Amino acid sequence: MTSSSPVKIAPSILSADFARLAEEVAAVEAGGADWLHVDVMDGHFVPNLTVGPPIVESLRKVTALPLDVHLMMTNPDAFIPDFAQAGADYLTVHTEACPHLHRTIHAIKEHGVKAGVTLNPSTSLNAIEEVVTDVDLVLIMSVNPGFGGQTFIPSSLDKIRRAKHLLDRTGSQAFLEVDGGVNLENAAAILHAAQDDGGAGATVLVAGSAIFARPDYAATIAAFRSIVPRASR
Repeated sequence: MTSSSPVKIAPSILSADFARLAEEVAAVEAGGADWLHVDVMDGHFVPNLTVGPPIVESLRKVTALPLDVHLMMTNPDAFIPDFAQAGADYLTVHTEACPHLHRTIHAIKEHGVKAGVTLNPSTSLNAIEEVVTDVDLVLIMSVNPGFGGQTFIPSSLDKIRRAKHLLDRTGSQAFLEVDGGVNLENAAAILHAAQDDGGAGATVLVAGSAIFARPDYAATIAAFRSIVPRASR
């Protein structure tokens, strides 16, 4: 059962036990997850190789959760139709991999899927300023993408703050998602990142090992959830 909280908790299956993937997904869904985050890595854009459309199609058959599919690929445009047909609800592409970002965003939408843009830690927010009102999701990477279990980059907090200000200034209704090293120790700071002027910070937290490495997924998701009211004060 999902929550009505304004902050979404999106467990990343990158840290799940793939031998029991359907069971893992059922457990986080029952535990209160809002979305399911799916990291697609091509072994070229990032130094790792993970899943493709068949896994997304299989996930779609076993969960009602929105599938938040993060394309860490050199040529995401070629795979938009396949992931859309497989059942993705969100397709998020990297600005660094898309020379014609506006075209890519609208190609995603033409397939009936919500479109997101992702920024690596060293990529400036200026890269998305011209398209920020066209997207449904802005994803700030708080680690260098490619592997789970990395440590959150502290300077990401300022970037999250500036991203939220950009969304507010442009009137964008996009979710602000943070992925990489998110855990119970830093979640409050991430959610507070834009509160110097009374605003909120991130609206979607992606957590991989912070959830799947713990024995009780429901308790961990509840612990993340308990941080949200404190961060909103």
